[in-house]
Amino acid sequence: MIKKEKVLVIITDGVGLKNFSYTKFPDLLKSKGFEFNYWNSTPFNLEKLDIPSIPLTRNVPLKTDLLKRAKIDIELDFFSKKFKSNVYHYFKSSKKSTNIKSFVKNLIVNFYKIKYKNSLSNLLLTLDRSVVNSKHYQDTFEIIKEQNPSLLFCTNQRSSNLILPLFVAKKLQIPTVCFIFSWDNLPKATKIISTDYYLVWSDFMKNELLQYYPNILERQIHVVGSPQFEPHFTSTVNDLKIFKIKYNIKANVKYILFSGDDITTSPKDEQYLEAVCDAISHINSKSSFRIEILFRRCPVDFSARYDQAIKKHSSILTEIKPYWEKQGEAWNSIIPTKADPTLLANTISVCDLVINLGSSMVFDAACHDKPCAYINFNPNGIDIKKWSVEKIYSFIHFKSMPNKDAVIWINSKEELKDKILEGLNNPHKYVHNAKKWFEIINQHPPQKATERIVGALRAILYKS
Repeated sequence: MIKKEKVLVIITDGVGLKNFSYTKFPDLLKSKGFEFNYWNSTPFNLEKLDIPSIPLTRNVPLKTDLLKRAKIDIELDFFSKKFKSNVYHYFKSSKKSTNIKSFVKNLIVNFYKIKYKNSLSNLLLTLDRSVVNSKHYQDTFEIIKEQNPSLLFCTNQRSSNLILPLFVAKKLQIPTVCFIFSWDNLPKATKIISTDYYLVWSDFMKNELLQYYPNILERQIHVVGSPQFEPHFTSTVNDLKIFKIKYNIKANVKYILFSGDDITTSPKDEQYLEAVCDAISHINSKSSFRIEILFRRCPVDFSARYDQAIKKHSSILTEIKPYWEKQGEAWNSIIPTKADPTLLANTISVCDLVINLGSSMVFDAACHDKPCAYINFNPNGIDIKKWSVEKIYSFIHFKSMPNKDAVIWINSKEELKDKILEGLNNPHKYVHNAKKWFEIINQHPPQKATERIVGALRAILYKS
């Protein structure tokens, strides 16, 4: 009997769950003749999905996390100098000292930054040693020996939890693969791990990887796209019917989706929601048609900052809460349910326009032939030395935009009414250009990403 190739899939966060547990990825692995097991550090029980799994401890030595922070800052300084741009400094991991504990941590990070400023390779060796010398080394070694995988697949590139399994895999000469999980990650120096192969969204991301990490060879990179967009093409007519009934979606109303950002990306996001509500109320008072808002907050934002606007504008605003669950205090303990991707797909499908501050939601909208408007003015009471829309849109990933008409730019509160009407009345130009941008950012067709990922894993296995 021919031995089946076995893939050990490591899941460390909610995005990994969404991309590789809730999609057809496990079924495709099975149909292509692979054995597989998931090594899972999220609180979600994968057995509920009939996915075999073993727990991965989320404990890494404190030294490892502090070295990781130093590594990110050193790389960002290097990127800034190499590419002659200060934008990289915005991504630094600096944290305020709120107590003696955080003060000491920051002191240690700064020490590492000075010590390894001109010797990043030595820092990476120290990073490896920090986990090799931990109490979890032997357990990890035994798990990988027992699992005996043909390949180790990491579903993101930024988790400290991955360093130890990868070190052991390399020691046992097991090929390793990493999926770069978000469109903006590489310029932010979030690539904490090194693997034998990399899976990326697009040729654009492939070139970024080669640019930022010239030690990586082109043959190590496979362009596959991202599974996160596939649910837009798999949601059923019945799903949509149930959604419309649940949220009382009316046929004679035009809907706008206000998609909230996390508090770091948009610290005064509630002001934007309030301004959009005011603009729509004004339009409704003058128009023969009615507009309402569907509000979806960022899934990891459980704050009360939107409550006032939601209550005040309840006649035109419906909150559609993401189907994510908070199972702990850490950010990676807030995880999506399997129903959430379909919820998002249905939400966008009933809307005529999406409004957001600079997120990849523009691509989700493009999947449904819907235009997206980017908010491009500063809110009241913001310290522009610390945050501004100018800083947000100077980020590297926005340089991939083929032209400015990929989105509708809302440059002031006073423009809101006209720009909303522009999106409703003339969507085609913006959708056309957004799709061009989407083709740059994500390999097409987007609904085939998982098939390309499994194909890439297979090609790697038979090459290794």
